[in-house]
Amino acid sequence: MNANDTLNTVNEITVKGVDRLSSLGELNLRIFERLAARQVDVMNLAVEHGVRLAKLATETKDVSEFFKAQTEAAKDFSERVLNESKVNVQLAGQTRDDYRIWFEKSLAEVSADLRKAVPAV
Repeated sequence: MNANDTLNTVNEITVKGVDRLSSLGELNLRIFERLAARQVDVMNLAVEHGVRLAKLATETKDVSEFFKAQTEAAKDFSERVLNESKVNVQLAGQTRDDYRIWFEKSLAEVSADLRKAVPAV
């Protein structure tokens, strides 16, 4: 391998490295967008619950009716938060898989490039 071949190999490995880092950045952005959307959904649940409680406080006529409705609202809110948590666990698993796939693909590419660049001993 002469100097020109070595420089071409280094250039190729560098370009591929930048491409891999760009793909990681894109993966990070997609994951951030998914997580941000989930966070907005959970915040919407909390706001809806607050509005529901405020409405109950202004519309109920007696204290026992208010406490009964408040208990029902809290139960409903808890169930909805639990469902959101389950979705978030699935999202975490999907995120783990996305990163694992990216890592394995990148590692295979780096290994192939190094095998090609380094002559067998």
